[in-house]
Amino acid sequence: MDHICTFLYEMGHLKRIHHEGWKFLGDKTPESVSEHSLRAAQIGFILAQCEGYQYPEEVCSMLVFHDIGECRIGDIHKIAKKYTKANEKQAVKDQVHDMKDLGKEIFKLWTEVHHQTTTAGIIAKDADLLEMVITAKEYMEQGYTSAEEWIVSISPHLKTATAQQLCQHIRRCSPSLWWKQIKQHTPNP
Repeated sequence: MDHICTFLYEMGHLKRIHHEGWKFLGDKTPESVSEHSLRAAQIGFILAQCEGYQYPEEVCSMLVFHDIGECRIGDIHKIAKKYTKANEKQAVKDQVHDMKDLGKEIFKLWTEVHHQTTTAGIIAKDADLLEMVITAKEYMEQGYTSAEEWIVSISPHLKTATAQQLCQHIRRCSPSLWWKQIKQHTPNP
């Protein structure tokens, strides 16, 4: 149980690691890796359902664990990756090693997303990418117009038909539409 406890404490560190790439837009405190992973898991469930995948909870599980290596290596944005190498695979192996079979299962989930070796892994990766598309669109609405470059560069990497369609809708749909619709249909007291 001690190994599980220490693993869970380490996972809490993801709340303090920011997605560094968004800082290029000018945001000093972008979303945490945990925040990204939560919405990616939610998107993954929806994508899996829309794609007719029988086990959407498997996709969610993959996404909950897909960035755990960043506890140890940090979030390395694309510019930094050009000049540095981090062994995220080894970091994840080390993180889960002491948890025996449980650790092997977590590592398997991580591997499927990163190598996209299964249908669930492909859907999970699309969800990971779509979460970044949504975040970029939210930044655009806040006036960070260069966030569109994220959307343009991510779009060709989406593999499922549902993710491709959602991406097009995200580009057209305002992030504030959900609350404006509620406001519009709520009677004044």
